[in-house]
Amino acid sequence: MPLTGLNQSNCSAVSGSLRVRVSLEPGLIHRVNGGVLVLSMRSVLAQPLLWLRLKQIMTQGRFDWISPDETRPLPVKIPSLALDFKLVLVGERDSLADFQEMEMDLAAAAIYGEFEDNLQIASADDMALWCQWIYAIAAEKSLPAPAADAWQPLIREAVRYTGDQEMLPLCPSWISRQLREVAPFTEEGSFNAEQLQQMLVQREWREGFLAERMQDEILMEQILIETEGEMVGQINALSVIEFPGHPRAFGEPSRISCVVHVGDGEFTDVERKAELGGNIHAKGMMIMQAFLMSELQLDQQIPFSASITFEQSYSEVDGDSASMAELCALISALANVPIYQHIAITGSVDQFGRVQPVGGLNEKVEGFFRICQQREFSGVQGVIIPLANVRHLSLHKDVLEAVEQNKFSIWAIDDVADALPLLTNLPWDGEGQNTLMRAVQERIAQASAPDVRQRFPWPLRWLNWFNHN
Repeated sequence: MPLTGLNQSNCSAVSGSLRVRVSLEPGLIHRVNGGVLVLSMRSVLAQPLLWLRLKQIMTQGRFDWISPDETRPLPVKIPSLALDFKLVLVGERDSLADFQEMEMDLAAAAIYGEFEDNLQIASADDMALWCQWIYAIAAEKSLPAPAADAWQPLIREAVRYTGDQEMLPLCPSWISRQLREVAPFTEEGSFNAEQLQQMLVQREWREGFLAERMQDEILMEQILIETEGEMVGQINALSVIEFPGHPRAFGEPSRISCVVHVGDGEFTDVERKAELGGNIHAKGMMIMQAFLMSELQLDQQIPFSASITFEQSYSEVDGDSASMAELCALISALANVPIYQHIAITGSVDQFGRVQPVGGLNEKVEGFFRICQQREFSGVQGVIIPLANVRHLSLHKDVLEAVEQNKFSIWAIDDVADALPLLTNLPWDGEGQNTLMRAVQERIAQASAPDVRQRFPWPLRWLNWFNHN
């Protein structure tokens, strides 16, 4: 029989005890103690408990070890650790707005800063800096760098991305994507213009399925878009289509029609009536009407009512980029003067008739160009764009070649009065009888003239009818 004894005994020594090994693993806040911790705003908003924990640590200036499971507390007490670090939250403005709503006091006291995602090119030194940035990203990620002849198409693609000829992107992910996708076309550490163009053609083919199907619908006349002839109250507007989940926006012409009839001066926006028009589109319609009423300077209400709509459009329409097209269609219908169908137009107008810039210009121009190209050029087709949008142009090479060969035209204007002669071959206003404003005024005068028959009492009208029969 074994015999064991102790000079000093306690409960655990006598009855035994359960030993649990505790392993402490430091987190990011331990590693950056005394430094800076950078976190994504999205991850913080997606995990409210994480933010509450971080806020508690920063407020108390210490870190207390706690169990991740509240039902199973830590088997031992671990001393607190003093922490002193700065927290930087990085995110888009939408995420920052959500955080500001959640932590108004903290957001008001925080230091705010922005990273520029584009570089303004104002000199040769700026261009040199951007080229160095491309080389740096290529070297860091072991990707091919542009050769001398590849800079021009790369810059053209960069301008399409920024939408401005004087701005080039600094976004590392966009730059890396261009270099990574062109890498399979080269076996060396650099790529030339031909290899870059091959990559861009393949990308456009991969991402162009929806655009091609929409063009087929127009070419098969399932969507009615005319590119020749003329018609009263009908115009080709330029629009941009974006599908959720599709990486590329593309342009497509839209047919806008306007009909007028004797009425009380009401202008009906069909899209708005059908609850398919947004608030910005409605604002553009009201501005267009205000300009027309101001120009006509009528003493009484216009004796016509008008109805304007996007034909074969079954989804929501918003934005004011078609307001100039709608205004031209309305003037055509009121003046009973046809509009050339081989010209498409984009741009918004203010209450003084000045043309304002719009977005998605390259896609809009190229969308109408593809339709004209498939139907064969007539030499008179083209588009009208705002003058302020010229700096945003970065068109495909085939569009530029067609313009140089006078197969396709691009007119830049800054007033709606400049667009009307191109569309109707008549000026809006000026000396002489043959103007659109004169035609509108004469038609209004004819419609406002009292009917001679209404001046006779109804028995005399019946007597007049019997005399003629």
